[in-house]
Amino acid sequence: MSFVHHEATSPLLYAILQLVLQQDQQLERAMAQVFAAARPAVGLQSQVVWHCGAFLRKLNAYQQLAGAEASLADTVALYFAVQQDAGDITQRWQQLPPAMQDGCPDWLDQLGQAELGSGWPAERAALAQAAPRFVRVNSLKTNRDALQRALAQAGIQSKTVDGVDSALEITSDGALFQTEPFKLGWFEQQDAGSQLIAAALPVMPGSRVIDACAGAGGKTLALAARMQAKGRLLAMDVEQWKLDNLQQRANRAGAANIETRLISSSKTIKRLAGKADFLLLDVPCSGSGVLRRNPDAKWRSPMRLAELRVLQQDILQRYSKMLCVGGELVYATCSIFPSENRGQIDAFLASRPDFQLLSEQHISPAATGFDGFYAAHLRRISELS
Repeated sequence: MSFVHHEATSPLLYAILQLVLQQDQQLERAMAQVFAAARPAVGLQSQVVWHCGAFLRKLNAYQQLAGAEASLADTVALYFAVQQDAGDITQRWQQLPPAMQDGCPDWLDQLGQAELGSGWPAERAALAQAAPRFVRVNSLKTNRDALQRALAQAGIQSKTVDGVDSALEITSDGALFQTEPFKLGWFEQQDAGSQLIAAALPVMPGSRVIDACAGAGGKTLALAARMQAKGRLLAMDVEQWKLDNLQQRANRAGAANIETRLISSSKTIKRLAGKADFLLLDVPCSGSGVLRRNPDAKWRSPMRLAELRVLQQDILQRYSKMLCVGGELVYATCSIFPSENRGQIDAFLASRPDFQLLSEQHISPAATGFDGFYAAHLRRISELS
């Protein structure tokens, strides 16, 4: 990315960081608030987004170099000095501990070491880098070659992604969401690793499918495309606003087989016992695999991993009953920590002889360049006695 002088980006960057670091707003919401008020040009907005991520991914390192008494403004100025390699800044940076150079707080470094051992430093370094930008081709409306040509005509360059047939990596700047292909529903922005997770559930046209932790619906939309919009795809979540957003995206994508349903109580789940041929459980997790996209999460309170593991196992135990005998389930997280992944599957299988593990997939940021994910593919082989 080519940058304009930091005098143009600093005020907007500073305003966003104030909201994130001093008022504890989530980064995405803070950026939306500042951009709505300032209405910067598309190119400038893109650069501010980039700088927000770069600053927050290594916040503790910039704070260390700026000094204990430094204000936020001083730390932002130091950040730009690092970007420009001013003075002796490179030498000072190289003297920082490796974990701090990777923007890793102590609590996260200790947790990563405990979970991944010798594999942690490589993952930590990968999570300190800017995330590539991927889109998923909406096969309900177009194909990869046609989308690539249409984006090129709009001035946006892209390349195919090895091993992910539905993905394009966006390699140039540009107002992606103002293009005609986006307005026509030809693509959704979605990490390539996330696309692989959706593809792990072998849905077919005409299937009865439930996405029980749908959120805003990125994987729901991918499932709908693989079903050719035929059959029933029930998207469920505990927050209605997410389902409302999903419905809007489904309308644009032409995914007419998606139905949304709020999980208002345990009865919502019980009423669907044995109704699904395929079930996706993309459960709440630490988000350790997507920290480069959500870097502000590192500077809030440490992850409550024990509480998350209780919730994950509860969802597995209760929601899996929606699957019919012979049906297939994918348990997924955007975590790279084994205790949230295979550890949960082992605990589940120990108490549920009605299921068998068919396969599992670990998506490593260090190995793939994608966000980090886990997927376990299971089949229900009998009624629970």
